Amino acid sequence: MSPAARRRAGAVIAAVAVAVLLSAAPALAHGFTSTVYADLTSTEAGHVRTELQLEYDLLVVSAADNEKNDQLFRAGTAAFESGDAAEQAATLNTHADSVVAYVTERFGVTAGGSACAPARDGDFTIGRREGVPYALLVLDYRCPESAEAHDVRSGLFPGSEGYVRDSKTIVTYDLDLQSGSTALDAQHRSFSTQQSWIERFWQFFRLGAEHLLDGIDHILFLLALIAGSRRLREIVLAATTFTLAHSVTFILAALGLVEVPASLVEPVIALSISVVAGWHLWRIWRRRSHATDLETVGHGHLALDRAGWTRLAVVFCFGLVHGLGFAAALGIDQAWSWTLLWSLLVFNVGIEVVQLAIIIVVFPLLALLRHRRPAAGLWATGAIATGVSVMGLVWFVQRVLEI
Repeated sequence: MSPAARRRAGAVIAAVAVAVLLSAAPALAHGFTSTVYADLTSTEAGHVRTELQLEYDLLVVSAADNEKNDQLFRAGTAAFESGDAAEQAATLNTHADSVVAYVTERFGVTAGGSACAPARDGDFTIGRREGVPYALLVLDYRCPESAEAHDVRSGLFPGSEGYVRDSKTIVTYDLDLQSGSTALDAQHRSFSTQQSWIERFWQFFRLGAEHLLDGIDHILFLLALIAGSRRLREIVLAATTFTLAHSVTFILAALGLVEVPASLVEPVIALSISVVAGWHLWRIWRRRSHATDLETVGHGHLALDRAGWTRLAVVFCFGLVHGLGFAAALGIDQAWSWTLLWSLLVFNVGIEVVQLAIIIVVFPLLALLRHRRPAAGLWATGAIATGVSVMGLVWFVQRVLEI
C-alpha cells in the first residue's frame, strides 16, 4: 500500500472512530437535566416567602414515587398528556400533601442554625418555561426573628431517583439586607445569604464552565472551527465571531426578550456542527481541485477572501442559535437588574474561559502537525471534520424525529 493510500485509510478509520465514540453521547446535550427556580424574599420579620417553579411531569413522577402514591402518578400523567393546565393544577392541588412533602424534604431554609417551618401559601398554579409546563408552589417559611443569616439547601430531583441525570436550582434572594443570585447543583447543595462576592462569582463561573464541558455538541462545534482554521488569524476571527453572536442571544434570551422553543434550537445546533465541519471538507476539496489557497495576500498582510467572510457569516448565524442553548441552561428570564446582569456575565465568562482553553490546547497541536508534516496535518483535520460532520448529522436526524 502506498503512503498516500495509507494516509487515506487512516483518515477514514479515524473519522469512523470519532463518530462511533461520539455516538454514545446523548442526542440532546441539554435534555437530561432539569432546572428549579427559587425566589426568596423576606415579607415580614421571621417569614421567608419562597416561590418555587418545578417541572410539572418530573414533579409528579418524583412525588408519586416518593410517597408511593399511584393515584397521583396516574392522574398526573394523564393531565400531562392532555396538556390541560387547569387539569394539571387540579391534580397537584388534590394531592398537595404528597407533593409538598416531597418538595420540603429536599428544599429547606434555616436561620441561625435552626430549621424554618414551611407552610403552603395558596394553591398550585401552572405556567410554562422552555415550552414545558412548570408548577408554581409558594411556601411560607417561619424562621427565628433574631437570625442574621439564612441558609438555603436544595436536593430536588437528584440523579439517584433515576428520572433525570441531575438538576440545578437557580436561586434569587432578597434577604438579610442582601440581594443576589446563586446556582445549586449536586456538588453544591446549599449556600448562605452572607456568602462573599467571590463565592457568588465562582458558582456562576463554574456553572458556565461545566455547561460547556458537559455540552458535547458545543465542544464539537468549536473543534470544527479549529479544524477549519489554518492560521491563527482564522481561529481568532472565528472564535470572536462565535462569542459575539452567542453572547447577544444568550443575554436577550436569559432576560426573556427572545424565546425560541428547544425543539427548534437543538436540531439547528446539531446542523451547525455538521455544516461548519463540512465547510472544512469543502475547502480541502477546492484547494486540491484548484490548487489555490482560500486566503490571499494583499499589501503584505493576510486578507480573507469572499469564502472566508462567508464562513464568518455562517459562524455568526449559528452562534446566535448556540446562545439560545446557553441561555436555556442558565434558565433565568426575569426583569432587568444588576444582580441578573452579574449572573449572566459571570456565567458567560465561564463559557469563554473553557472555550479559550480548548483552542489554546488543540490549535497549536494541529498547527505544529501542519507545519512539520503538511500532508499528515491535512488528513488529520479532514478526519476530525468528517467525524464531527457525521455526528452532527446523526444528532440532527435524532432531534428532528423527537419533535
